[in-house]
Amino acid sequence: MDFLSQLGQNKILISAASGWIIAQVLKTIIHTLFTKNFDAERLVGGGGMPSSHSATVCALCTATALQYGPNSFEFAMAAVFALVVMYDAMGVRQQAGKQAQIINDMIELFSHMGKDLDIEKQLKEFIGHTPLQVLCGAILGICTAMAIM
Repeated sequence: MDFLSQLGQNKILISAASGWIIAQVLKTIIHTLFTKNFDAERLVGGGGMPSSHSATVCALCTATALQYGPNSFEFAMAAVFALVVMYDAMGVRQQAGKQAQIINDMIELFSHMGKDLDIEKQLKEFIGHTPLQVLCGAILGICTAMAIM
């Protein structure tokens, strides 16, 4: 029980988890408003506005800076981790999402042409982020950590 008690008092972890939860809820609300359709997968899925990955790592980074100081090795590790995650979200994962969209369009085109590709599922397209989505997630994470710490 001591472990769970200590875990519940870890403000850095709480900041990071809260950043993720808030971003996922906002992402679901924004998606529902724009599409007029509730999609429960948005509550846990990647991609979309704001970036929950950015919110999580920026909350982690900010809380670490506030707890240990900007000259600490803990902050250095969190900052590098945050930069890698945000770069990946805008780079590799965004490109993979674009490729998935093109492949899904090709599958649909081929099926209209009478080709049976024997593919049951489409590829996920919501996996990456635009720079604006990453920026909004980063700001959300920073504000979340500042409010909790």
